[in-house]
Amino acid sequence: MRTISVFNHVTVDGFFAGPHGEMDWFQAIKHDDEYSKFSHEASKTGDTLIFGRTTYEIMKRYWPTPGAIRNDPEMAGVMHNIKKIVFSKTLKTVEEGPNWKNIKLYHEIVPEDILKLKEQPGKDITILGSGTIVQQFSDLGLIDAYGLVVVPIVLGAGKSMFKDIKKTDMKLVEARSFNNGVVMLIYTPNKKLS
Repeated sequence: MRTISVFNHVTVDGFFAGPHGEMDWFQAIKHDDEYSKFSHEASKTGDTLIFGRTTYEIMKRYWPTPGAIRNDPEMAGVMHNIKKIVFSKTLKTVEEGPNWKNIKLYHEIVPEDILKLKEQPGKDITILGSGTIVQQFSDLGLIDAYGLVVVPIVLGAGKSMFKDIKKTDMKLVEARSFNNGVVMLIYTPNKKLS
């Protein structure tokens, strides 16, 4: 069975976005060849990405552009061709283009549909960014692993990826630090606690 994992950047104080959804804190990530190599390798482990509307729109605004293709052709190629699932109650349609393909839009999360998706042949599935989708999938018990990229910055206020999530015992399965101060932590849920 395929797994569903989270790959999300968070601040040291646990926020995935600023109080108003700001993502400018990403600029704190300094270039590091080892981290770049790690990110590119991680992008090839799955064949499907899950987004909420906000993250999807950020990705669509950047990855199909000539600048993205020029700056990072390998990652742009992955992002263009990988299967993309978007959960949004407000988007009516999603449009494909020459550099942006394989998109499916869902208006609600139906656990049975997600379990069927996990049973289909293919590689693993990753929720990229999308804090509110992470929250909903977590409470439904649909996430197999949490990959948290801790960025060395403190915001003091923001949107917590784990807001209102049921208490869950986690097991650390991998920790890796990089010269740019970023730390990758991978956790798997053990069991729900009351």
